[in-house]
Amino acid sequence: MTCVKTTCPYCGVGCGVLAQPDGTIKGDPDHPANFGRLCSKGSALGETIDLDGRLLAPQILGREAGWNDALDLVATKFSAAIRDYGPDSVAFYVSGQLLTEDYYVANKLMKGYIGSANIDTNSRLCMASSVAGHKRAFGTDTVPGTYEDLEEADLIVLVGSNLAWCHPVLYQRIAAAKAARPEMRVVNIDPRITATSDLADLHLQIKGDGDVALFNGLLSHLANSGKLNSDYINAHVNGFDLALESATADDPTASGLTPDEIAQFYAMWAGTEKTVTIYSQGVNQSMSGTDKVNAIINCHLATGRIGKPGMGPFSVTGQPNAMGGREVGGLANMLANHLDIENADHRDAVQAAWNSPTICTKPGLKAVDLFKACADGTIKALWIISTNPAVSLPDADGVAEAISNVPFTVVTDIMARTDTGDLADVLLPATGWGEKNGTVTNSERRISRQRAFLPTPGAARPDWKIICDVAERMGFDGFGYETAGDIFVEYAATTALSQQFGKDLDLAALTDADYDSLAPTQWPVGKQTRFFADGAFYHPDGKARMIAVTAPELRTGKFRLNTGRNRDQWHTMTRTGKSQRLGAHLAEPYVEIHPDDADAIGVDTAELITLYGPKGKGIFRALISDKVAPGNLFAPLHWTRQLSAAGVVNSTVETGVDPISGQPATKSAQVDASKCDAAWYGFAVSAAQMQPSRPYHAIAKTSTGWQAEFAGMKAPSNWEHEARNIAGTKAGSAAVMQDATTGDVRVAIIENDQISALFFASTTPVVVARQHAATLIGSGVASLEALAGRTAADMPDPGATVCACFNVGVNTLRGAISDGAMSVAALGEATCAGTNCGSCKPELAALIAQFQIPVAAE
Repeated sequence: MTCVKTTCPYCGVGCGVLAQPDGTIKGDPDHPANFGRLCSKGSALGETIDLDGRLLAPQILGREAGWNDALDLVATKFSAAIRDYGPDSVAFYVSGQLLTEDYYVANKLMKGYIGSANIDTNSRLCMASSVAGHKRAFGTDTVPGTYEDLEEADLIVLVGSNLAWCHPVLYQRIAAAKAARPEMRVVNIDPRITATSDLADLHLQIKGDGDVALFNGLLSHLANSGKLNSDYINAHVNGFDLALESATADDPTASGLTPDEIAQFYAMWAGTEKTVTIYSQGVNQSMSGTDKVNAIINCHLATGRIGKPGMGPFSVTGQPNAMGGREVGGLANMLANHLDIENADHRDAVQAAWNSPTICTKPGLKAVDLFKACADGTIKALWIISTNPAVSLPDADGVAEAISNVPFTVVTDIMARTDTGDLADVLLPATGWGEKNGTVTNSERRISRQRAFLPTPGAARPDWKIICDVAERMGFDGFGYETAGDIFVEYAATTALSQQFGKDLDLAALTDADYDSLAPTQWPVGKQTRFFADGAFYHPDGKARMIAVTAPELRTGKFRLNTGRNRDQWHTMTRTGKSQRLGAHLAEPYVEIHPDDADAIGVDTAELITLYGPKGKGIFRALISDKVAPGNLFAPLHWTRQLSAAGVVNSTVETGVDPISGQPATKSAQVDASKCDAAWYGFAVSAAQMQPSRPYHAIAKTSTGWQAEFAGMKAPSNWEHEARNIAGTKAGSAAVMQDATTGDVRVAIIENDQISALFFASTTPVVVARQHAATLIGSGVASLEALAGRTAADMPDPGATVCACFNVGVNTLRGAISDGAMSVAALGEATCAGTNCGSCKPELAALIAQFQIPVAAE
């Protein structure tokens, strides 16, 4: 069977994948990003390429339509809005999961033909503060280093990055380097104790937004201890004196760390030449995100530790093509090729290259402001492409209302049902991963091909083709491309403008490349792969700028909510939610809460917590853990209204943004929390997809159908009726067990002598062997045995999934540890856990650490 070299569609690591039409997926051993490694999500890609739930034809007002009718309507509505209200009355909101070619034509249409910059992207939620910090420091949005630096460094400092879960392959590269060179040290700076902390020699449990105080203190320490590189500063840096003066005025203990912790970190950083500081969303997603970025960069500039092997600041991106989007100008405040909207010469050059009738003259609306403009009636026509803002943006309920308020909304997606798509007037079906061709750029500036290995399903079309079809119907020339390769050649040629204006982006050497066989290529093509070792920055004087930043005053009161990713899930689960094994690790929306805080609000393990934000609320399962500090909460961002009743965490998040980058502060929401007084809790498995209509519920796929967690505020009068409603079946017979003393209720539904659904309810959180229950669906097991909720003696319960790659449960692992597997390697040999992507290795180590060796008397 043909094996196709392509690229993973998840995070910004940009892993190479070998894919086959039957869903066989392997890591590409020749790809320089991953050398064959894949994380749990990448390994499960073959389980997500089915057509279940796919949007396979255009829809107008919920009814299937032909392409001509749909495209004509979109073009007519956008043209009418522009004619009647001007170009700024329309907007695009696009995605870091688009391919570069898609991004390029969308940006070209909006900025060069419609004449507005109202095109923003969900990368605003991810990397906008890094972009702004890079531009302030370097003069352009340049990532200085490469992945090789992570292996060559003697000190890795991870700031606001749970790399083990969010960029697992990079984490494994660092772990392998540390194993080979045990003298390498790792510092993890994070308000939470995470899986990444397992690798760290030092974990600093900083207060949220304490980063500027910490790194300003580091800059002051470097000056006081004689660790500055004066030659580099004098030759290549402006702004040092003001930056140091501002840094000296801050108190590093405002970071929440003790003087001893601060001194230990400063000594490590100051005394280690080859230092890489990796940062991600914990830095970016803050109202002081841009200042955090510059506080980190200031320390590297002051020591000259930049652009050389094993040293430099390194921003790791969250999406597969956030970098490609930045290169083509996908953000509302950028032009293509890292050029500036505010610069008239840049605008003229881009307009000439595009031969376009106009060009935007001012920055457009950034994401949060864009949807506020939808709410207040400014936006008359909106096109959302490959993203789900009704879930992913702060004040998610308000965003959903804002989208509903727009007179005409188009959504392009691969799925027929999403929270955002449900609000659209027109749905347009796009090809998905494995069906489309194009390029993506990863966190180290490496361009890789995504290649099709599956047929185009139904009437779906590539995103670039849909955009070009609309552009031509609006009467615009310049969009007559035949292939994605044609677009790439044009884009690569326009990067000559970057060089013309003394910027960094340079793909000119790729204009003659064989697009179909293009190998992973790092830009600038054919030149040094690192930037700034010898200066040559992109400000007009060729020097970098150190930025004077001041630590923010940290907010107090209420709870501080930190949102983020789970190990095995991605964004709003439209893809990863298809995989049973990815959903098995953490199958419902939860909130981590410190034991002291749980006691204070009267919540016990696995009960429910209601979070109240300024404009919305949500209900989450309590995960009581000392991994979060008192007064702090953590909740994952993945659950949608399609998969849960009240699990959209961004409904509780306020709309505060960084004043420079416009990036929302989704790591530091102020919320209230209280116990949700459920009258009863339930768990069910069914062959049919379930959608329980209860105040709390969450559904997930299983190996035999679906499972649901749920709770009610009032006990139902008829438990069989309740079980059938939740299980989604009216057929078959029911066996009901009810214990009036304990309040426990169990219902089995049998169709054609097979179990079709099992329902368990209790006045306290349900204790049942969940994976075992799921395996009984479709079996001929007697109902009494099925309702026991536990395995027979000869069928050990594997327990909750720890290793998603091999579906290894916690009980299986504990058994192996009891049998003598007292190291992560030994556990891997005994159970296979941790031997594929390695994302679960920190959890394996924690299980071993918890194990108590029994003494003879026991």
